[in-house]
Amino acid sequence: MELLAQSGYDAVMDSNNVTTSNSSISKENFIHSLNLILPKDSVLHEAEDTRAFECDGLSAYRKLPWVVALPDTVEQMQAIVRICAAHQVPIIARGAGTGLSGGALPEKGCLLLSLTKLNKILEIDVNNNIARVQPGVRNLAISDAAKQYGLYYAPDPSSQIACSIGGNVAENSGGVHCLKYGLTVNNIQKITILTIDGELVTLGTDGYDNPGYDLLALMNGSEGMLGIVVEVTVKLLPIPEYAQVLLAVFDNVEHAGDAVAAIISEGIIPAGLEMMDNLAIRAAEDYAHVGYPTEAAAILLCELDGNQAEVNQQIQKVSTLMKSHQATNIRVSESEQQRLEFWLGRKSAFPAVGRMAPDYYCMDGTIPRSQLSYVLSRIKELSEQYNLPVANVFHAGDGNLHPLILYDANIKGELKRTEEFGAKILELCVEVGGSITGEHGVGVEKINQMCIQFSQFELHQFHKIKDAFDPNRLLNPGKAVPTLHRCAELGAMHVHNGKLPHPELDRF
Repeated sequence: MELLAQSGYDAVMDSNNVTTSNSSISKENFIHSLNLILPKDSVLHEAEDTRAFECDGLSAYRKLPWVVALPDTVEQMQAIVRICAAHQVPIIARGAGTGLSGGALPEKGCLLLSLTKLNKILEIDVNNNIARVQPGVRNLAISDAAKQYGLYYAPDPSSQIACSIGGNVAENSGGVHCLKYGLTVNNIQKITILTIDGELVTLGTDGYDNPGYDLLALMNGSEGMLGIVVEVTVKLLPIPEYAQVLLAVFDNVEHAGDAVAAIISEGIIPAGLEMMDNLAIRAAEDYAHVGYPTEAAAILLCELDGNQAEVNQQIQKVSTLMKSHQATNIRVSESEQQRLEFWLGRKSAFPAVGRMAPDYYCMDGTIPRSQLSYVLSRIKELSEQYNLPVANVFHAGDGNLHPLILYDANIKGELKRTEEFGAKILELCVEVGGSITGEHGVGVEKINQMCIQFSQFELHQFHKIKDAFDPNRLLNPGKAVPTLHRCAELGAMHVHNGKLPHPELDRF
């Protein structure tokens, strides 16, 4: 199915049928109300002050916020939300702004609610291996604080030095170690959310089971559309006794993809299993200088952890499998410093590729591991078709792709062509039985492809869930879940006799 190609923020939002705010309060009065709660310098409304909040990591779409609020306490947040609800002012919650799908993109007439000041680690409970943290705490800061107790927080996005835990919950973030240890949803014990009514609700418990519906899992990946995260209890794990990384070199990308499937098929679950193609390798090496083989068509980074005897045994098995799939060279980290250097190149890949072109477009889709070789070959064909280079760097072990499309937004029509190319990659993921996202969320970037991923009935259920939490649709409007009307306009959804099956949803 073909999707209508659109470029830029305004095109995305216009086609999503998002109306301007129906607020019953003027901007002047709204700012006055906020200043009764917050210090004057915590309420931003002039263009030069709000410019830093005009986009998240998806910088292709930009829009200045109407007003930005930076609360220091949960009580301030409650008061702000109640004012917004009373006057029908939509709210967009924002963490560190490292998201890559436009999930925190401002919208006309909305309050952008920044959570960066709520950045305290409230408790580290060593006996129960948990930490209670506020949403603005950086991902890496949790592991840094827990290290003295021999513990760490497992999900480690490439942006972990900057990204915040509240944003990780909103997008259900992963990282290079999510293959063995899971995504954010697998590492969260409990969260407290602020509802659109200004009430605090705790989901999950301090125990290992939770009665009733699993609303904690529902909240992970909900992109700020159901509630605003104000506290998170994360699970901490013992730091592995021993870990080593294999760096395997391949002269063919498809061989590397086949090796990934073979490793998992043998019942081996590495702590991390990452893949980079030649363009990504060269960019990372030029940036980080960690000794990557720049002539390789692809490399696999495979980390194994546990006790030393277990790791040594698995190193031998994985080495044998990689050689049987045409690995031309295999290097094993010989020290903790070298292990970290191998990962440094991979975690530096995004900023490294950014040095190779004026702009790049980071895609995020997930496929069955068995389809890796096919999908990579199709991406190569699409790259040639659109005449746009692609650097592939991704979580190969769980099939989470991150093709980075290089382009120049200053060239007329190139962003549009890039978006079309990206849409084709996402449709390809769905075609082979995968998903349009793995950890970056939908935001505004992939909202068209939601019409491909899900049926009209499934989308209808999403809207019903939204209604249960936020009946006036004030939380993060225009994101993640498309209207059925939008899908019908795109020709990407079956409708009955040209009419929407649920006309009551037209207004959204």
